[in-house]
Amino acid sequence: MKPALRLALFLFQFVLLGLAAAFVLTYFLPERRPAAEPVPATRVTPAPASYAQAVQAAAPAVVNIYANSIVTERPLVVPENMRHLFPGAFGLGQPRQRLNQSLGSGVIISPEGLVLTTFHVVANASDIQIALADGRVTQATLIGKDRETDLAVLQIEGSQLPAARFAPEGRLQVGDVVLAIGNPFGIGQRVTMGIVSATGNNQLDLLGYDDFIQTDAAINDGNSGGALVNAAGELVGINTAVFRFGEGIGFAVPAAIARRVLEQLLSQGYVTRGWLGLEYRDATGEQLTGRSGEQSHAPAGVQVTTVYRNGPADRAGLRPGDLISHVDGQALAGQNALQQLESALAPGQQVQIHGHRAGVPFQDTVEVIQRPQRD
Repeated sequence: MKPALRLALFLFQFVLLGLAAAFVLTYFLPERRPAAEPVPATRVTPAPASYAQAVQAAAPAVVNIYANSIVTERPLVVPENMRHLFPGAFGLGQPRQRLNQSLGSGVIISPEGLVLTTFHVVANASDIQIALADGRVTQATLIGKDRETDLAVLQIEGSQLPAARFAPEGRLQVGDVVLAIGNPFGIGQRVTMGIVSATGNNQLDLLGYDDFIQTDAAINDGNSGGALVNAAGELVGINTAVFRFGEGIGFAVPAAIARRVLEQLLSQGYVTRGWLGLEYRDATGEQLTGRSGEQSHAPAGVQVTTVYRNGPADRAGLRPGDLISHVDGQALAGQNALQQLESALAPGQQVQIHGHRAGVPFQDTVEVIQRPQRD
């Protein structure tokens, strides 16, 4: 073999051996492999070190409410032959009256002195006093109430009144930081912090129309009617309730609902809500088809539990046990969907109801009326 060819063959074998060695090292020593392109992480905005600016923006509009009412207690009935044993017993059968004071909070929502609060704070009150954050104390007048959402509107007098800013509708998300501002236990204005734990809570049976924001910000007695604000100090809810046996479970009426209730109370004195004359609960896809295994058990439509006599549904022929899947062609995800849709219907409007009765499809036309007002 010629020397030049022998040299070329030697070099080729040397290069081939080097490539084989590099492959073996790369395969068995993965840390030697070239690093893959890094996947960009989701950018998370760092939380502020302080929410003082949000508090400074919102707190001046939050007021303390002291609602006084006269309570008549039932008399203590003492038999004639035993009255000598109870010489000071309530005047012996005479009713006794006492002053009851309810503590709560409210939110000034206009420079003209309109205040939003919860109705249960001022219910039956004969005298309502408002203490502003700047130390002023004034009287308030109840000008509107809505028991279905437990909201009330008060009017106070005063000049240069601070007003809360409503947050843009539809932007609140689970995980957002929120601050609860109010007057817990009557000790003065306090602020607690938490996050939005859930939205659209609708199975609490607390009010006629449940659609609550749930938060773990501490809400206590006296916080009712106070403000739930976001990290910018904008109003996102009116604090209304807390679970007694669940730590960190509080609820607020969404500010968007409170605003619509306010507008209707001011314009007409009551809230317009459609009513079908039904009570209902969630149904499932399996119930609607009547065939087990073909549909999930997730809510899909509603099952009628009660039909009020001479109400719209009764006149249309609906019956307890009916399964309603669509209203005016709109599929129902469950009782909350129908509740919101029913509330938005205009009295006098006719709607088409589609569903199943004993497994047989049916269709009825119901004429909506104004939902009866609760006393």
